[in-house]
Amino acid sequence: MDLRQLAALIAVAENGSFSGAARALHTVQSNISTHIAHLERELGAPLVDRSNGELTDEGKVALQRARHVQQELEALSADVAAMRADVSGSVRLGCIGTVARWLIPLVLEHTSAAHPNVRVVVVDATTTSLLPQLLAGDIDLAVLSSPTLDHDLVDEPLFEEDRLVIAPTHHPLAQLERVSMVDLAAYELLLGPPGTAFRDELDAEAANAGVVLRPQAEVDGLRLIATLAFQGYGAAIVPATAAPRWLEGQWKRVSVDGLPRRNVGLAQRRRGRLSAPARALRESLLEVVRTQGPAMEGVHPRTPA
Repeated sequence: MDLRQLAALIAVAENGSFSGAARALHTVQSNISTHIAHLERELGAPLVDRSNGELTDEGKVALQRARHVQQELEALSADVAAMRADVSGSVRLGCIGTVARWLIPLVLEHTSAAHPNVRVVVVDATTTSLLPQLLAGDIDLAVLSSPTLDHDLVDEPLFEEDRLVIAPTHHPLAQLERVSMVDLAAYELLLGPPGTAFRDELDAEAANAGVVLRPQAEVDGLRLIATLAFQGYGAAIVPATAAPRWLEGQWKRVSVDGLPRRNVGLAQRRRGRLSAPARALRESLLEVVRTQGPAMEGVHPRTPA
């Protein structure tokens, strides 16, 4: 087994065919076929279905490992280079959409100034989507709702965030300044689906108040939920960063009495060592939250500025 064989498998998976893999790797199709065949003989299983170019189940397992090997090689080069000169290389950061709106521009600016040779790739997604990507090694770090409750991941707290209601101006809740969970139970709300951290925490608080929240619609994505509320579809409970003060329209913010804040953390895989670019990005991110977080309405950094 050698690295060219693993690269060939990755290229086939990403390009959907042997010919596409050959073009991506600037070689001929026969070389791709030879590398895949050698890898299949060594592993004792077919990895690619020749009829359609798709990976078999064994091939999908091998692909995950091959990508991990490739990422470790990139990290090896970056770590050694960092000891001899400036940190350089790429790092993949996942971030939930509501937080990304304010955090990512500041983090990119800080990282670019401190480490100009670090290339940051940002994945904007929900916590539900980011967790499997982090576990699979598709991203290096993820800013998401915490705690993750996955023994293969470790997360460190970044900040707490106020929760509030946003309601279209024609909605009865928009006529109020403050509400309780009991008040909210009287209305249908835009909510995340059960099983997502934000929804489960809201349901727990409602249960503590002796009520049940009623969904008008269930959407996995707080930024989309906020957008629906902005456009008049219904009222929603969202984190403060989903409704920044500079964003105005035909809707109103309403405080919720006694509702605990949302926890946001930075997660990474428990096993393995972060590459030098990933460590540099982590330092920039923590510094931005520590120094700039207090200026964001509704954001309360866990490490005081």
